[in-house]
Amino acid sequence: MTENPESGTTYEGGCHCGAVRFRVTVDRHEAIDCNCSICQKKGFLHLIVPPDRFTLLQGEEMLQTYTFNTRSAKHLFCQQCGIHSFYRPRSHPDSFDVNVRCLDGDVAAKFAVTPFDGQNWEDNIQTIQ
Repeated sequence: MTENPESGTTYEGGCHCGAVRFRVTVDRHEAIDCNCSICQKKGFLHLIVPPDRFTLLQGEEMLQTYTFNTRSAKHLFCQQCGIHSFYRPRSHPDSFDVNVRCLDGDVAAKFAVTPFDGQNWEDNIQTIQ
């Protein structure tokens, strides 16, 4: 982790086995906790960042994609260990959604977490866009 008040805080993270690694720069330590069916089961804690704040360092060839329902979100996971460390979300299709729990170190406590009612996605999406 490197902190720079002008350019944000940079973290690295990845999947469980280490095959997939990424770097993300955070301007605001704000995360979303969604209660939809997939986020609850995955334990995903959402950090949405624009593409210029995300870099895949290694493991592109290890990523598999899962889609469902509208097929808009591209749920990426490591084909070796199965961990979903980031994906392309339906709510922000031009951004990356990083799982805060996949960042290196014990950094989740640095994030203010806002609940999101993803079980009623269509009624609530405007609150996070």
